[in-house]
Amino acid sequence: MKLGYARVSTDEQNLALQIDALKDAGAERIFEDRGVSGAAVLKPAYGEMLRMARPGDEIIVWRLDRLSRSLMTLMTELQMLGELQLGFRSLNEQIETVTPAGRLFFHMVGAFAQFERDVIRERTRAGLESARRAGKKLGRPPVISAEQWQQAKALMQPPHNMTGQAVAKVLGVSHQSIYKRLKAERNSEQGADQQA
Repeated sequence: MKLGYARVSTDEQNLALQIDALKDAGAERIFEDRGVSGAAVLKPAYGEMLRMARPGDEIIVWRLDRLSRSLMTLMTELQMLGELQLGFRSLNEQIETVTPAGRLFFHMVGAFAQFERDVIRERTRAGLESARRAGKKLGRPPVISAEQWQQAKALMQPPHNMTGQAVAKVLGVSHQSIYKRLKAERNSEQGADQQA
């Protein structure tokens, strides 16, 4: 069975062009998502179509970006369709996985996508290592400023003796940031004591 999938990002956009093209391509049933971004994880009609699809069925889209906005996500989707034994065809790009040549093309695209992921991972690792050697502090900057921390410490000591949660509310920060800073300070004091 040939199943068509059409999607528009806003409710104001029209699906007619996509639906006509899918019908011309032989789609026997068309699933439509309106007002759903290409980056959305949950696409209700797309999910319904996958639940209905059976091995040997073919999923048809008007353009690749109707299925996904990123190459990585697209490759993941196509791999999942392959595991479900579903064919795939994109009309505008004239790409398909139904024929041996189409499957070969997608294996090549998948290999390039994996290569890109590996290169990005390697660059990130090298950059982090270089920053560590240069003595740069990695990670997110503290959520609580030095001035706020001094106020927090004063409020948690006598005569106020406020709890971390109460201090967090007064300063407008999360209680996790207070407790994280407390823990970091204790660890640093313990490290200094051990060196002495």
